[in-house]
Amino acid sequence: MQNWVYVVLAILTVYILISVLLFFFQDFFLFKPEKLNKDFQFHYENQETEEYNVETRDGAIINGLHFKAKDPKGVVFYLKGNSKSIKGWGKFAVDFTRHGYDVIMVDYRGFGKSTGRRTQKAVKRDMQVIYNKIKKKVSEKYIILYGRSLGSGFAAKLASMNEPRMLILDAPYYSLSKVAKKYIPFMPLSLLIKFPMPTYKWLKYVKCPIHILHGTDDRLIPYKTSVKLSKINPKRTKLYTIIGGGHKDLNTFESYHSMLGDIINSRPRKVNLEGSSIDVKHTSKPINA
Repeated sequence: MQNWVYVVLAILTVYILISVLLFFFQDFFLFKPEKLNKDFQFHYENQETEEYNVETRDGAIINGLHFKAKDPKGVVFYLKGNSKSIKGWGKFAVDFTRHGYDVIMVDYRGFGKSTGRRTQKAVKRDMQVIYNKIKKKVSEKYIILYGRSLGSGFAAKLASMNEPRMLILDAPYYSLSKVAKKYIPFMPLSLLIKFPMPTYKWLKYVKCPIHILHGTDDRLIPYKTSVKLSKINPKRTKLYTIIGGGHKDLNTFESYHSMLGDIINSRPRKVNLEGSSIDVKHTSKPINA
């Protein structure tokens, strides 16, 4: 057997080995959960909270927190990113409670006190269960879906299947397959990845207003991703740019809080285009004197 055949076989063997490892261990790359003891006590200064547990049909427990505002205008269902637990993410609830909105946060399976085997289908089903419980107490016209990074995909999926007041996406991805391909472009990710999370597909079916917030200096999920997403359902979408914002620090920018306040406190209104330049036709032909 010629030497080139051995080289090809060696490369093929390594490629298959990497594919197998990627398939079985991708959870360790995609998710960075923080586990909490069952008796852990959540505490946030100047925040009224209530802890709850929801049992799913397959026996998993989804642990969550309800941050309460005085005389709430509505409720924000906040779907967090891929790391830590709601122990740390809970500090962001104040960005909504200060505007008079209750906040619901949950830990995905395997995060915090939540249990159960984590799959894309299972997490999507869990989030719908939580959403159903919210809308039993609050009309959907008062529900805001907020998806942060990983949570943006789940939030987009929920919005595509329900009728919330609005959908807010914070540093969203086009799909997790696209994000992964950026780092391992030579792998057949469409066959290997268990969490493809095609946000772009779900956005097509969203019928409520869509607000996208993204920083120009985001190195994990580039700003151009949100530009691309904003074109999928353009009549319902507004893109908000945080100049200099990265992936994890948007809350440190005054512009983020200004934009967020404007978004959640806004009321839908029809734009009057009568008398505007929207139908003005431009021509390069000379006008006859």
